[in-house]
Amino acid sequence: MIPIDLSGKVALVTGVGDNVGFAWHIAKALRAAGSRIILAVHPRLMNIVENILQSDHADDVLSRQLPYGAGALTVEKMLPCDVGFDTMADVPEETRSDRRYKRVEDKFGDYSVQGTTQAVAKEFGGIDVLIHSVAFSPEITHLAINTSRKAYLTALSVSAYSLTALLRAAEPFMEGRPGGASAVGLTYLGGQRVVGHYGGGMSSAKAALEIDAKQLANNLGPKNIRVNLISAGPYASRAASSIKGKDEGGKEHSIHDMIKFAAAASPLKRPITPDEVANTTAFLCSPLASAITGAIVFVDCGYNVMGVPPSDLTHAT
Repeated sequence: MIPIDLSGKVALVTGVGDNVGFAWHIAKALRAAGSRIILAVHPRLMNIVENILQSDHADDVLSRQLPYGAGALTVEKMLPCDVGFDTMADVPEETRSDRRYKRVEDKFGDYSVQGTTQAVAKEFGGIDVLIHSVAFSPEITHLAINTSRKAYLTALSVSAYSLTALLRAAEPFMEGRPGGASAVGLTYLGGQRVVGHYGGGMSSAKAALEIDAKQLANNLGPKNIRVNLISAGPYASRAASSIKGKDEGGKEHSIHDMIKFAAAASPLKRPITPDEVANTTAFLCSPLASAITGAIVFVDCGYNVMGVPPSDLTHAT
């Protein structure tokens, strides 16, 4: 048996907002492999994640169970982090005066990218694994043609540039780690091909994220820091549930319709599971993937290889 052993590795997982999304499952897979888990959570979601980690409700307890019988998820640290701000000097007064942000600032002091990475390095000595699981557009339900400049730039900043910001801040703490360090981000096929209801600048943000990851892999390779992306198939996380739109006939479609279509059209004829994304992440962070960097690994049941699904040929004229 070839094991994936990440014992003692310090893993900073960004983007956890609940116990449904990819980031939560990735944290569990990394913990099952032995990593020490630090969660970087958006300031507005700190209470939600903290409650999930402490709740005695049966569903929450079950959601904390690790795969492969490895016990329950334990988190060594949870820090607030808004990846839209490189330093606290970038935070506008309007945001700082928001009671949720103010409460977090009073308790933790710094919720910027720089503050988060420095806090992890100070307490844990360095960072071996960095997970980028962050994406947001305030207008994701809008068609591309109807997307405002402000929403477009927000999508690029939060969903794409944040990987660069995190790695720039974390670079001094990832360099020189035993066996090297690894960063893994999440992308989607909508960054390469048209997905009609994936608007608000998100498709452009994913396209930017993909070339950025390749550039960063080249920049950081000499320091033995690997950078890879996973292109996951559609999955009904709480965030993705906001993706919806209408076809030419006026019928509304949701993320669940996207999942059904991808499952029917993919070679494996089924939807993905979040654990499959999490397991691939653990592999990419392990010594078994020591020569893999700058890659986009598709975890989508093969959907990305398809052109026109055979079942659709019957409708061709």
